[in-house]
Amino acid sequence: MTKPPFPLAYSTEVRAALDARRPVVALESTIITHGMPWPDNLEMAREVEAIIRAEGAVPATIAVIDGCLHIGLEEETLEVLAKTTEALKVSRADLAFAVAAGKTGATTVAATMIAAELAGIGVFATGGIGGVHHGAEKDFDISADLEELARTPVIVVSAGAKAILDIPKTLEVLETRGVPVVTYGADELPAFWSRRSGLESPLRLDDPADIARFHNTRAAMGIGGGMLVANPVPEEHEIPREEMNGHIGRALDRAREEGIAGKAVTPFLLNEILAITEGRSLATNIALVHNNARLAARIAGSLNE
Repeated sequence: MTKPPFPLAYSTEVRAALDARRPVVALESTIITHGMPWPDNLEMAREVEAIIRAEGAVPATIAVIDGCLHIGLEEETLEVLAKTTEALKVSRADLAFAVAAGKTGATTVAATMIAAELAGIGVFATGGIGGVHHGAEKDFDISADLEELARTPVIVVSAGAKAILDIPKTLEVLETRGVPVVTYGADELPAFWSRRSGLESPLRLDDPADIARFHNTRAAMGIGGGMLVANPVPEEHEIPREEMNGHIGRALDRAREEGIAGKAVTPFLLNEILAITEGRSLATNIALVHNNARLAARIAGSLNE
């Protein structure tokens, strides 16, 4: 393999899997550095990696450490990242900056997709994607995740868009950009903590092998860009849509009152909802990430068949 003109490192496990053409699943790192506190974040990261291994695939947690882009983290490096309190949150706009400036940065959905494609990894598991924020018609607050899905050929397995977003507008942008949105095993698009959003899914597939076949067919036909797989949270872990809508409304009101804007909106709303639900939202978040990791591993196992 040609050495890239920037610092790039693969974990031993991931390098061996890629060389042997074994299934690999990419994982973001902002869920570790910005999603929950130490040591819960390390425990969650280990659990997700273990689920992927149990399904016969290899996990590749992606992050920038001191200016080096890591595809897969060794155990000691994962622990160091989990303890880090000053990691940048990097997307397409600042991924290269973190590398060039020697910074430590945790990758968002967009940055993880970029790194996954660079490494030849076709599947990525996350919690929920970013999208169109409420009021975006005034402030144009739209996540870079949507543009990345339109341009980077990686399958993103999530529980849909984060429910704090304007999901109808998010779906409309994805459709406009030509991004296939496939709901796994259901006709209705999920809404992160909830199995239902009230929106019909554009596409439905019920088998991981069918999702892999769809992705490979798009590539064979020269159709660029990625695919969003919306995987409903298991029923026993969901918070029903009607209940969550009330919680989200309260959190949005609070954000407006305090003038929260830009990159601060999502973490503020998630923290507010965590407090309002007395921790239930975090438990559901962990459950859906586990569920997505399991499905992503099964899709990855079918990609090269």
